[in-house]
Parts: sequence; C-alpha cells; structure tokens
Amino acid sequence: MISQYLGFDSDYIIIGLAAFAVILFIMLIVNIVQMKKLKKNYKIFMSGNSAKNLEDTLIRRLDQIDDLIEANAENESSIEILSKNMKITYQKMGLIKYDAFHEMGGKLSFSLAMLDESDNGFIINAMHTREGCYTYIKEIVEGNSIIVLSEEEQQALNRAMKMENSEK
Repeated sequence: MISQYLGFDSDYIIIGLAAFAVILFIMLIVNIVQMKKLKKNYKIFMSGNSAKNLEDTLIRRLDQIDDLIEANAENESSIEILSKNMKITYQKMGLIKYDAFHEMGGKLSFSLAMLDESDNGFIINAMHTREGCYTYIKEIVEGNSIIVLSEEEQQALNRAMKMENSEK
C-alpha cells in the first residue's frame, strides 16, 4: 500500500534502514572497545598514585619549567653581553717573520698585527739585532696607520685584514 503512494517499493527503504542500523551497531561496538582500552590505560596511569601525588608532580614540573625560563633569559642576556664585547676584542691577527738584518739569519724579527671587528688595533714590530731586540708599536684605525708602515708591517696588516674575508 505505501509503495503505491511513494512510487517505489518500500522494501528498499527497509533494507536501507537495516543496513544503517547494522553500521551503527558496529560503530557502537568499536566505541565500546576503545572506551575499555582508555579506561584500562587510565587505571594504569592512576594506579599507585593518589591525586595528591599527581598534583605534587605537576606542580614540581611547572616549577622546573619556570626555572628553565628564568635560566634561558639569563643566558640570552649573557650572550648579548658577550656579542657586544666580541666586537671590541682582537679577533684578527697577522704575523710576518723576517730577517731585519740579512747577516743575522734565523728570521728572529717579526711584525704582529692585532685587529678588532672594525679593523682597529695595533702592529707590534720587533727587530732583533746583535745588540738587542727593539720593539715598536703603531696604532691602526679602520685598517690604516697614521705612521708609514714598513713592508713587513703592511704584510702583517694585510694578512690580518684578509682573515675576516677568508672566514666568511
């Protein structure tokens, strides 16, 4: 009778509803199994620990996180200070050994250039002779000297300035 009013056979509706009920029943069984697993895992997690112990553990961990955040802030501050200090320390070096007087031999004289990040620093020139060793220092500002540099001093300065380019 109903099929006359709908224009198609009602058996299809019943079969569709039955299939839908079976699918819902299977989903219910899967859900029950998953809930049992979850309850089992929860009981294992909570066994041996009272809620007070769990709360104490969480508070202790949160305190540790606060300590780590504070230590991290101190480390960042220290790194910032170190970075600022590194800019004014001598980072580049150039050393040239030479014979000041060709009859001496042994290359006992040297020119040493020490520069910071901005190519400011000094050149020490130590000249070894039979009578003694004489040292001279010349100031370097932005890679240049006010006083004329000897060939060895210029080589030491060039070597120090090239250190920056070779590291990049």
